[in-house]
Amino acid sequence: MLSIEHRTIVKATIPLLESGGEALISHFYKTLLEENPQVRPLFNQAHQANGAQARALANGVLMYARHIDQLEQLGGLVGQIINKHVALQILPEHYPIVGGCLLRAIRTVLGAEIATDAVIEAWGAAYQQLADLLIGLEEKVYAEKEHAKGGWRGARAFRVARKVRESDEITSFHLRPADGGDVLAFQPGQYIGLRVVVKGEEVRRNYSLSCVSNEHEYRISVKREPGGKVSNYLHDEIHENDTLELFAPSGDFTLEPNTRPLVLISGGVGITPTLAMLQAALKTLRPIHFIHSARHGGVHAFRGWIDELAHGHPQLKRFYSYDQHREGDTQPNAIGLLDEQRLKEWLPETRDVDVYFLGPTGFMRAIKKHLKALGVPEKQIRYEFFGPAAALE
Repeated sequence: MLSIEHRTIVKATIPLLESGGEALISHFYKTLLEENPQVRPLFNQAHQANGAQARALANGVLMYARHIDQLEQLGGLVGQIINKHVALQILPEHYPIVGGCLLRAIRTVLGAEIATDAVIEAWGAAYQQLADLLIGLEEKVYAEKEHAKGGWRGARAFRVARKVRESDEITSFHLRPADGGDVLAFQPGQYIGLRVVVKGEEVRRNYSLSCVSNEHEYRISVKREPGGKVSNYLHDEIHENDTLELFAPSGDFTLEPNTRPLVLISGGVGITPTLAMLQAALKTLRPIHFIHSARHGGVHAFRGWIDELAHGHPQLKRFYSYDQHREGDTQPNAIGLLDEQRLKEWLPETRDVDVYFLGPTGFMRAIKKHLKALGVPEKQIRYEFFGPAAALE
């Protein structure tokens, strides 16, 4: 039970989290992953190496401490956590492991003089409150997905019905249930969890669903990342008729119904969830501006398909920018970065629009800045990260 005294102590530690939260979380992750190999598949080691996961969790812990009295003020953060957890199959038995390592990290990094028994007790109670909240909400989601048409709980085997090369870097995998049953419907913008064993090691990843929902199959479109353990495994070792284990679709970065003009902005492989959004939106009469940036034509996936859609749907306008134009590439609309002036030219005349964007963090940071400068209402701008959330300010 989280008492008033516990809350007071937790809030008193906020300055320490603001100055040293990332160091604390880095120590926590080191302890957690070294001592508990059973949880390693739940964490992307690349995000550990570059510190992105530590920064994201440190910010989450800080936000929780700041709003310990009013958890509703956390807004969409709880929903994001739940969706990520469900996609990776975080289960109740994982929480005590994480909590124990977190409390030990607080004691070790802050030292016994600061991290007294009272502080550890307060943070233990605070962690348990959060764990109970998440476990309850996640179980509700697991049960809903299990009992829905085409749904399931845990891992389900899917067969690779088709493997299609979309660009020099991106390959699509069309996945159908090995049991021949229906598949769970999903919202445009959601992703699936994937579990594979690479060189004897279990790893899990999330991949956006790159085609609108149907009753028969899912499609993911995977970029080959330099040194990427799972992406290279999928590209090189998974072939048609092979099977993969999937967790049910999840995610809260979804297309909301509206009649306002829709703007979809993507960079690189960030195009994948916008494809399902585009397909869904074309079933309505709302104007759509599809804006995509790529390094060059060789890595620009789905251009022919989008161009074909535009020919059959007058409400769709598409714009492409390349960092460089190579000989033999189809001409883009512009060469160079997607700067504020170019975005101004490609947006609808009205600023009363709904904008969804994603891509590399630097690209997203620039897009958010440009949209703000151009007067697009902040409440009508939505974005998501591939991997841990990061600040775009």
